[in-house]
Amino acid sequence: MPRYRTIRTLGLAGLAALLALPATAADKVDVQLDWVVRGNHAMFFVARDKGLFAQNGIEIGEIRKGSGSPDTMRLVANGNAQFGFGDLPTLAVAVSQNVAVVALAAVNQRSPLAMIALAQTKALKSPADLKGLHIGIHPAGSTYIFFKAFLAANGLKEADFKISSMAPPYESYLLLKRVDVVPGYIDAEVPELEDKAGGAGSLSILLGADFHYEAYGSGLLTAAKLIQDNPDLVKRFVAAYKKAFEWTVQNPDEAASITAKAVPGYADKAPVLLAQIKADIGSTFSTDDTKAHGLGWMTKARWQTTVDTLSSQGALKGELAADTLFTDQFLQ
Repeated sequence: MPRYRTIRTLGLAGLAALLALPATAADKVDVQLDWVVRGNHAMFFVARDKGLFAQNGIEIGEIRKGSGSPDTMRLVANGNAQFGFGDLPTLAVAVSQNVAVVALAAVNQRSPLAMIALAQTKALKSPADLKGLHIGIHPAGSTYIFFKAFLAANGLKEADFKISSMAPPYESYLLLKRVDVVPGYIDAEVPELEDKAGGAGSLSILLGADFHYEAYGSGLLTAAKLIQDNPDLVKRFVAAYKKAFEWTVQNPDEAASITAKAVPGYADKAPVLLAQIKADIGSTFSTDDTKAHGLGWMTKARWQTTVDTLSSQGALKGELAADTLFTDQFLQ
């Protein structure tokens, strides 16, 4: 009997000591976006505010707005943020320039980039309709990479247009009719523009994916070094993000509301965010690959098509192996 009491006492004392130990600290990470917050960024806010990151031992420090995908690639590669979101063709260009980043999920399976005009100014039915028009674009970043590849894929050249260099966002130039056409994202600029230009039908749009621009759109990414040094953190982050992605597709209204409440100055932007999310649900999130393997899935064949599209217009420096640009191991 005394011996039993001793063992029990030691057991309780051991339990008390365990309870007194500090809980394992969550890994704190920062996220670098490609631009101001848009609908396809909702997953980060959903995962944070629904506790999905916390469940995976992750604390979000900042979700920072960006100044373009090229900067996002550099900031993530340099460790200024652990995870990022940006245009995946731009990631390929960055890797060809020795920026060591890797795609973790292709959020937009088809590129959401398009050439956009006001319907009252020009009805665009095919790329040939762009000839002779005044195009506003910044000669760097994801929109310019798209523009050059789109021209090459459709037998056009820059000499076919009047081109003015301007800093994004381009919407105001189009609305003020200073230019005829601008490149933009159907899941970003289009809902914003329609809201200001007269609603549905006020824009004329040529979606690149409908006219031979075969490439992934935007997606989740990280540094190659983080995958090497802390694959467990990457695995947990992707697990939380993927759950948030699935939840967002099933609950776009609430995802838009969560995002609008989370971002300063966005209190009245839930309707635009919802339109952006719905544009992606309707056009870019899902393919046969995602139906078979889940949202965000990537394949070497599709990445090779992206590389080939970029190579066709000289965007890449040297040869680039498609399987060095991405990993699906964390989506399994």
